[in-house]
Amino acid sequence: MQQASDQNGGAQDLAGTDSTSLQGKQTKRILGIVPNFRSVSVDEKLPPQSLKDKFQTTTLDSFDYSALIFAGMLAGVAQAENSYPEFGQGAAGYGRYYWHTLADQAVENYNVEFIFPTMLRQDSRYYTLGRGGLVKRTAYSFSRVFITRTDSGNETFNASEIMGAGSASAISSLYYPGSERTWTKIGQHWLTNVSLDGLTFVVKEFWPDVNNAIFRQKQ
Repeated sequence: MQQASDQNGGAQDLAGTDSTSLQGKQTKRILGIVPNFRSVSVDEKLPPQSLKDKFQTTTLDSFDYSALIFAGMLAGVAQAENSYPEFGQGAAGYGRYYWHTLADQAVENYNVEFIFPTMLRQDSRYYTLGRGGLVKRTAYSFSRVFITRTDSGNETFNASEIMGAGSASAISSLYYPGSERTWTKIGQHWLTNVSLDGLTFVVKEFWPDVNNAIFRQKQ
């Protein structure tokens, strides 16, 4: 009886360990598809990002197969809505929508995740809070649009995000039709980019909870 009890207790311990092993732990991909290379698990200590690290993660984010698919979906929606009549319809029109969308993604990624973080010595990774209530964690994650870490580990204003997204919006206007090259259009694009990045941080913050409760991905 004692042996059976020990065995049961051991099984329970193992089960308990398994159920908590993913608590606050980020995976390399969300749902096994979406890149999540720049997310840091709760309490994980990492060395500063090197120039190579920043470049590699930015490139993975920009040209991962899922990024190519996502760009294709956005291009399809934009064409269906006839967002830029100058691009036309049909396969040729879709091609124009597609390369513009893919370029937009890459330009913003390289500005926000590589160029400005390198120049300003800022850390482009997302550090998971993982503790507290829904409101606290949501506020924290969205605030990362304005607050980031330096390469030395101190908190600072996230100039890489704000300046990077703004400059990316200005650059992208150069290869769009002339009607898009106005300060109003650039400002709208800038606000959209920053807002989407903020929502992305919220998803990253709560992904470990969803993963732990439902999917239990290990990597």
